[in-house]
Amino acid sequence: MTTQQVWTKYAEDLKRFIFSKVKDEAVTEDILQDSFIKIHTKLHTLKDLKKLKPWIFSIARNSVLDYFKTTNKTFEYANFEAETEIETHAHTEKDCLRGILQNLPKKYRDPIFLSDIKGLKQQEVANQLKQNITTTKSQIQRARKLIAQGFMDCCGYQLNEEGNLVGEIQEKEDCKVCG
Repeated sequence: MTTQQVWTKYAEDLKRFIFSKVKDEAVTEDILQDSFIKIHTKLHTLKDLKKLKPWIFSIARNSVLDYFKTTNKTFEYANFEAETEIETHAHTEKDCLRGILQNLPKKYRDPIFLSDIKGLKQQEVANQLKQNITTTKSQIQRARKLIAQGFMDCCGYQLNEEGNLVGEIQEKEDCKVCG
């Protein structure tokens, strides 16, 4: 499938999804374009076309999260999670991430949530949790490693030479976290 075919089939759905999160037409257009640049550059890596729709929505979701992080805007994670399901039976990275996050010890879950989900600076996280910055940085780094390990354990992801997770989400029944 070409990027043009993906655009024709899914652009309007992605646009509605993005707008439901950011509530701004201009920002929606920017995030949509950013998402399709990512889709275009990575489309060749998708091995199973049955996973195309969840995959492109994951890209859009991550682009929205990036927008909130880079603009230091806060949003309610619970509302973000309440998004319309892409497919009722689809198993996505979000399912695994939710399970992995729930299984993290609280001392790691709180700092990673405040830092990577809410977009607070690490010093702000330390202040909010009433602990020193060194402890906070350590907890965030440890949480990130535990999340990466969770994806490796759960769905067989691997770290590539650059240290990035690579792989494809397994079917729900094969997943060790969600299945």
